Amino acid sequence: MKKFIDTIKSIWSIEELKNKILVTLGLLLVYRFGAQVSLPGMDYTKLGEAFTGNFDDGLGGLLNMFTGGAFAKASVFALGIMPYISASIVVQLMGIAIPYLQKLQKEGESGRKKITQITRWLTILICLVQAPFYLWGLGALGVPDAAFTIGKGLDFVIPSVIILVTGTIFAMWLGEKITDKGIGNGISLLIMVGIIAQMPTAFLQEFASNSGRPMLILIEIVIWLVIILASVMLVMAVRQIPVQYARRTATGGYEKNMFGARQFIPLKLNASGVMPIIFAQALMFVPTAIGKGLGTDSSLGAWMTANFQDVFGLWYNVLFAFLIIIFTYFYTAITVPTNKMADDLKRSGGFIPGIRPGGETGEYLDKIMSQITLPGSIFLALIAIFPAIVGTIMGIQQGWALFFGGTSLLIMVGVAIDTMQQINSYLLNRHYDGLMKTGKNRKVVA
Repeated sequence: MKKFIDTIKSIWSIEELKNKILVTLGLLLVYRFGAQVSLPGMDYTKLGEAFTGNFDDGLGGLLNMFTGGAFAKASVFALGIMPYISASIVVQLMGIAIPYLQKLQKEGESGRKKITQITRWLTILICLVQAPFYLWGLGALGVPDAAFTIGKGLDFVIPSVIILVTGTIFAMWLGEKITDKGIGNGISLLIMVGIIAQMPTAFLQEFASNSGRPMLILIEIVIWLVIILASVMLVMAVRQIPVQYARRTATGGYEKNMFGARQFIPLKLNASGVMPIIFAQALMFVPTAIGKGLGTDSSLGAWMTANFQDVFGLWYNVLFAFLIIIFTYFYTAITVPTNKMADDLKRSGGFIPGIRPGGETGEYLDKIMSQITLPGSIFLALIAIFPAIVGTIMGIQQGWALFFGGTSLLIMVGVAIDTMQQINSYLLNRHYDGLMKTGKNRKVVA
C-alpha cells in the first residue's frame, strides 16, 4: 500500500502528467454525462419501462454495453463511437485493394491526415444509415407510442437523426482530444468507460439473484479474475526472434561477428487484438437474416432463426469461434508485413542467426507467425465464447456473464495495459519507479 501511495504521489508531482490525467478524466466525464441525456421528444420514464429486460442479455446487451447504456436510453450518444470504429475498419481493409489509399499510407504524416479525414466522412455516412434504422427499431423493441411525446413523424425523425449523427461526431472529437491532450488512446478509453459503467449494475443484479449463496458469488469472482489473468497473458504474450546486428568498425564498414548488438523481434501471440471478434460479431447477423428470409414456414429457416439469434446458444458460439479463428489468420496476414520486416532488417544490417537476410528471412518470419497464430486464435476464440460457457454451466445471468470474456473484457484489459504503459513511461523518464516496477524512487536531485 505504501508503494502504491508513493507512486500516486510521484504521478501527481509531474505537472505535465497530472494535467493529462485531469484532461482525460474531464473529457470522459463529459461523455458519460451525454450518455444520460435522452433525445428530445422522448419520455425517459416510459422508455425505461419498455427497455427493462430487453437489454440485460443477448445481442441487445452487447449493443448497450459498447455504448455505456446510451443505446437503451435513446441518448444523444445512442450510436456511440462504434460508427467510427466501423469506418476505421473499412478504410483499413480498403487500403489493401485501393492504390490511392496505399499511396496515402506511404506519405507519412500528411497521408495519415488525409486518411483520418476520409474516415471521418465515412463515419458520417454510416451514422446517416444507422440513425434512421435505430429510431425505427425503437418500436420493434417494445417502446410504446406514448414514449414519443411529439409522435414519430418527420418533425421527430429528422432532428433526431441530426442529433444522433452530431453525438457520434462529438464523441469522435472527444476521443481525438483525449489522444492529443490526455493519456492513452481516446477512442478505446471511451469504449472502455462505457463497458465499465455497465459492470456495477450487472454485478448487483447477479448478487441480488444469489443473495442466499455467497459462496457462489465468491466462485464467480475468482473465475472472473482468472479469465482476466488469461486475457492479460494473451495480450502481452510474445515470441522473441533473436536478431544479430553487425558491429560498425572504425573504418565505417560492418563486421559480422559474435560481438555485434543482440536484439529481438517481438512477434505477438495475438497480433490482431480484438479485431477478429469484431469482424466475426458483424457477420453473426447474417445467419439470422437468412433464416428470416427463408421464413418460419421453412424448417431450415426456423432452425437458423432459433439457433443463431441466441448469442448464448451452442450453434451460435460454434460458428462464432470458427469465424474468429479464420479472421485472426486474415487480419494477422494484412497487419504483420513479414516481407517488409525482413527488408527493413536487411537494410539496417541485421540478420537472424542461421537464416539468410532477405526473402529467406521473410519466409522464416511468416512461418513463425503461422505457428503462433494457431494457438493464439484458439485462445482468443475460447475467451470470446467463455461468457456463453459460464452462463450455461453456472447459470450466471447473461448481463453479468458478458463480462467473463469476449470483446468487452479484452478491450478493458488491452486499454488498461496501454494506459499503464504510457503512465509508466512518464514516470521512468522523470527517474521515478514505474507502475509495474518495484524498489525505491530514483528521483534525481540536482
